[in-house]
Amino acid sequence: LDCVEEDEEAERIKAERVKEYAQRKSKKPALIAKSSILLDVKPWDDETDMSKLEECVRSIQMDGLLWGASKLVPVGYGIKKLQINCVVEDDKVGTDILEEEITKFEDYVQSVDIAAFNKI
Repeated sequence: LDCVEEDEEAERIKAERVKEYAQRKSKKPALIAKSSILLDVKPWDDETDMSKLEECVRSIQMDGLLWGASKLVPVGYGIKKLQINCVVEDDKVGTDILEEEITKFEDYVQSVDIAAFNKI
């Protein structure tokens, strides 16, 4: 008889712990999948205003998009490309949308390449 009561008590305690664990787990915010993307934005020529080009790129605002550091990298023949970093929420911003938005500034941007793509 004691054995049965102990089993029932153990089961009750186990059920209580599982319930507590489930409650704790449900309170934690869901992890948001993010990626760090390094973009190479290439101008048409050495006469392109690179500060204006960067201004245009940074003017792109989307939910889940955060612009980071940037630098100008020499390509050759006096031409420099803009290398700019951004962090995106995977569910909200895709690389194709990003490239499409940047290439809309066709007066400044010749092409956009993804130099690096890392999951965070």
